[in-house]
Amino acid sequence: MVLKCILCAVIGYALGNIPSGVLISKIYGIHDIRKHGSGNTGTTNVLRTLGWLPSVLTLVLDCLKGYVACLIGARIAGDPGMLIGGLGAILGHDFPASLGFKGGKGIATSLGLIIAINPWIALGELLVQIIAVVLTRYMSIASLITTVAFPVVTGILCRGRENYGLFLGAACVAAVLSLFGHRSNIQRLIRGEENRLDFDKISQVSRKVMDRMKRKQGR
Repeated sequence: MVLKCILCAVIGYALGNIPSGVLISKIYGIHDIRKHGSGNTGTTNVLRTLGWLPSVLTLVLDCLKGYVACLIGARIAGDPGMLIGGLGAILGHDFPASLGFKGGKGIATSLGLIIAINPWIALGELLVQIIAVVLTRYMSIASLITTVAFPVVTGILCRGRENYGLFLGAACVAAVLSLFGHRSNIQRLIRGEENRLDFDKISQVSRKVMDRMKRKQGR
């Protein structure tokens, strides 16, 4: 069983290393997203740099990394393998060896893990995040809210489920990883220096990027 769990962790980490944000940004004309904006490879930096569609694609792919890692892990070692695979994917996304251990903050990849644990929790977390972003225009605040809520909701909705302790433990580990990834955002929020999302600017960026892609395809 130990070897199976190690295998799940390795597979998860390897999947997490897939640089979704880098790959998507290349398609849309940015050679290396790490040289733009915050230097992060995650959804938010892609959103600010390239607009709505590339960020949604990045979100979906990053989420799939976590979910597929969970599916593979479940086939290999049941619930423990699923959770270890998902956490491995989050680690691979946050600290990818393929990108010099500088990746994203794990929110989208964590969503893949949450879907595997309970799709209803995932839906609720996603809705809360969207509402929080719309109301505050701070992606970091929205992410921190869902991060803190994840282990709490998991503890409530997964009570009585077999391997309950493992599910709760995995949720806590995922939350700690997310909080660690957002440590600079937390410091900026405390200082009042965190940047809000400018939806009008993002829409303008989206139009410019799409126009550029259309001109490129028309050549």
